Amino acid sequence: MPEIAFHFNAPDKIGHACRLLRKAVGAGARVIVTGSDLLLCELDAQLWTFSPLDFLPHARCEAPTSAPAATPILLMATPQAVEGFTVLVNLADSPPSAFERFERVIEVVTTDDADRAQARRRWKFYADKGHSITRHDLAGASA
Repeated sequence: MPEIAFHFNAPDKIGHACRLLRKAVGAGARVIVTGSDLLLCELDAQLWTFSPLDFLPHARCEAPTSAPAATPILLMATPQAVEGFTVLVNLADSPPSAFERFERVIEVVTTDDADRAQARRRWKFYADKGHSITRHDLAGASA
């Protein structure tokens, strides 16, 4: 059963995702990120420029067979289990498919009312399936 974590009050969903990915890759994790095509395009661009001292190798792919073997980050609109990838970061409005195949699922939630309402639905979805959920309140946290 995966560990589920919600990161609430992120001032910027893409910026927070970049910092999460930097930390995860630095710890040796391999991560799949899911979300809308628009969010994944924004994240793809941001991963190239968010820090002048860091480069986070990543690739966009839609099928596990097309996943580059060497990259630690895959951006996928529809997440699928890929061997060696244990963390799933969900930037989408709905719960990700195949989430139970990962060791860890991280949900990023901004202060936007609509985003928070969607997060409540995802929280209920996980709780109804019997998952324990960790809450991280980012209000006041420094970048």
